[in-house]
Amino acid sequence: RWQKIFMFPLWSKMAVFWNKMFLTIIVLLIVLFLDAVREVRKYSSVHVHEKAANVNSSAFDHIQMKLFRSQRNLYLSGFSLFLWLVLRRTVTLLTQLAKEMASHAALETQVNDATEAAKKYMAENERLQEALSGKGDGKKKESADATEKKLKEEVEHLKAELQKTSNAFHKAKTEVAAVKKQSEGLKREYDHLMKEFEQLQ
Repeated sequence: RWQKIFMFPLWSKMAVFWNKMFLTIIVLLIVLFLDAVREVRKYSSVHVHEKAANVNSSAFDHIQMKLFRSQRNLYLSGFSLFLWLVLRRTVTLLTQLAKEMASHAALETQVNDATEAAKKYMAENERLQEALSGKGDGKKKESADATEKKLKEEVEHLKAELQKTSNAFHKAKTEVAAVKKQSEGLKREYDHLMKEFEQLQ
């Protein structure tokens, strides 16, 4: 499902500006967070001084309102910054997972093709061996020798092709196992991040 979603042409257009947009929003959230920290420290110190000085209640309520707003801004900007980083990591993991799944499907297709080719070459090899052992009784000796030589060359050629295909099959099988293991690791990490995200919500 995610692979189909990421295949939309909209994502390829957004990917060019994604890093710039991410860094811009990160800088903006950091500035807002630092400003909120400054405001909280400012109004906290003013709150303590005004409380100690026993000023009138309207001024004290005004300072308390400012302090409450600055604390609210601090929490909002801090959680927004954290959730934006989590969102960035989640999108990166989903993209990697989609690529690994696509390469895994391509490797499986390659392995199936190699298996079919190996079976075909083995069948041809058996047919040629049967032809070598069962034919040539009613023909001339020279013609039989030439045919036998030609068939032997073809058998050797098919054996070499079979060996090459078998090597490619084993290599592809190893790559499929490695990709599957990496895909499982990415899936575990994605599940772990989603659990953390749900706990944060």
